[in-house]
Amino acid sequence: MTSSARGSAAAWDARYAAGSPWPQGPNVTVHEVVAPLPPGRARDVACGDGRHAVWLAGLGWQVEAVDFSAVAVERGRRTAESLASEGALPGSVTWRVADVSADRPEPASADLVLLAFLHLPPDQAMAALELSAQAVAPGGLLLLVGHDRTNLDHGTGGPRHPEVLTDAEVVTTALRAAGLLVERAEVVTRPVEGADRPALDTVVLARRPAE
Repeated sequence: MTSSARGSAAAWDARYAAGSPWPQGPNVTVHEVVAPLPPGRARDVACGDGRHAVWLAGLGWQVEAVDFSAVAVERGRRTAESLASEGALPGSVTWRVADVSADRPEPASADLVLLAFLHLPPDQAMAALELSAQAVAPGGLLLLVGHDRTNLDHGTGGPRHPEVLTDAEVVTTALRAAGLLVERAEVVTRPVEGADRPALDTVVLARRPAE
């Protein structure tokens, strides 16, 4: 893990130690895209404390969940173990602490690769995206959802640093270069409770051609 990643991880450790910063359950677009899919193997990139990883396992997916915050990963692990002990987790989650901008996944190992609200400096974000594309199995999907660049001035919430926000054109160019077929690339509006205007999210869905 790079020194900058270690510093960021420490900041996120402190944030997660104070409680989960995210709502429970999956993002609305993640739910829309993934819920109809048959369960398989998934990789949750920058999983945080596991709201998507645990939800996927609840649908029967076998999930690899990766994040650089050890505190977040431990929170997710405890949640999954509690649900599994109650018989409420038909799938499973393997938890790992790693920097997703440098961690090399097993090639073609996932039917679904999810990047949900991963916001990094441009070089690290591109590295994470390219590595994530390598993990997509033939016929598998990569779904990226993130705060769009337009959200800074026209939306609600999200990072205040424009360089870490997502852009559909940048993402699609990288995924096409990695051999994926882009099926969807757009900015969607997401209602935010109590806010005067919605959030604006980049959504990109791409598939690796079947062999």
